[in-house]
Amino acid sequence: MFSLVNNLPEWVENHIVCERTLNLEQFRLPNIHNLYDASPWQYYWDKGLRKLHVRNHLGFLVKISKMQRADMLHSHFGNIGWANIEAAKKSGVKHLVSFYGKDVTMLPATDPIWHGRYGELFKQVDCVLCLGKRMRQRVLDMGCPETKIRVNHLGIDANRISFKPRKWNSTEPLRVLMVASFMEKKGIPYALEALGRLQNEVQLEITIIGDANREKRSQNEKKKILDTIRKNNLTPKVRMLGYQPQSVMFEEAYRHHIFVSPSVTAVDGDAEGTPVTIMEMAAMGMPVISTRHSDIPAIIQHGHSGLLAEERDVDGLVAHLQRLIEHPDRWLGMLLAARLHVEKEYDAKVQMEKLASIYREVVDGER
Repeated sequence: MFSLVNNLPEWVENHIVCERTLNLEQFRLPNIHNLYDASPWQYYWDKGLRKLHVRNHLGFLVKISKMQRADMLHSHFGNIGWANIEAAKKSGVKHLVSFYGKDVTMLPATDPIWHGRYGELFKQVDCVLCLGKRMRQRVLDMGCPETKIRVNHLGIDANRISFKPRKWNSTEPLRVLMVASFMEKKGIPYALEALGRLQNEVQLEITIIGDANREKRSQNEKKKILDTIRKNNLTPKVRMLGYQPQSVMFEEAYRHHIFVSPSVTAVDGDAEGTPVTIMEMAAMGMPVISTRHSDIPAIIQHGHSGLLAEERDVDGLVAHLQRLIEHPDRWLGMLLAARLHVEKEYDAKVQMEKLASIYREVVDGER
């Protein structure tokens, strides 16, 4: 989100409306309207109204929209877009909604009410953004008119990421990095299983950046990760750094040889969109091993700019790791291809120029 807002062209005046803020020392932006800081009592009052289903949207959103004379409301996540239907009407603005992953997959799978809610949203909204072709098809299948759907990739600041193609030889440990919140869809246990099978073939150093949140399903996934580490006797080889600032993540990434991110569709339907971390690691010059999940194959082209296994395919992950271990002399071509692909398709400046053009089309009524 920070990259999105920070890279919009100057002619787009962007205002962020939220309930609370965190980590602004890392991600500070202008024009943040934070309800809790503006009025704590109003924060709890508004929260109560929504909990009692008096209204679905944040009243503060309508106030700021009118105060700033907004032309468009951009809601992030489909469920937020549905909640904001009335806010867009009251503000008298065009409404654009971005889908990101679990809002497309998990919500309709776990609660049928979302089929009706999304049907209502698709009738009312002016434009729907999807991260890739597969997500576009899912939204289309849910009943969104094709004329309202546009694909707009997330992006990274590729120019600010140094390309340092990794090299490795068998005289040093193979350093493997994973970066993810501890959620089932991230597939961390499958990566650990694969590395467990290889630990007698190559000296390994494994680093995991991330942790569980307060959700029970996340805490359960953390237990599964720790159990997998113990079961495979990987404890001496694994460093778990918890959540870290982006700067630390980048420092660690440049110390490692391979990035493994084997995403899967969770039992509850939760799924990825287009993981930004994969883009960042590819841009840095690190070999990426992932899966044919959601729109990841659009970021990593199997055999050309990285390696993809099927979801939950530990044997496939092992084979890809062995391929990299046995042929480190062939890494460079793959790494160059990955960097060029990210620069072309996932650069934030390019994608946000496209987003700004979509904004203009919708506001001017050209759709």
